[in-house]
Amino acid sequence: MRRLAAHPRSVGALAAALPISRPAVSKHLKVLQGAGLVSHSAYGNQNVYALDKRGFDEARAWLDAFWDEALARFAMVAENLDD
Repeated sequence: MRRLAAHPRSVGALAAALPISRPAVSKHLKVLQGAGLVSHSAYGNQNVYALDKRGFDEARAWLDAFWDEALARFAMVAENLDD
């Protein structure tokens, strides 16, 4: 993720900088793509991946809603303990 944050990279470039195989990198990228966190483009025989801001925006919105609800429930419990 950190490497893709700088700019899009090919699977080969990512694999060259990591201690795992190229197929393992591809497998991880497909999972991230399925989660909507990266996008994929093919340029000739190179598969290039980039972070997908939309996926991160959706995850952020979900986390914000989750924490809003959790804090509201916590406040309700804390208020009931005062009685």
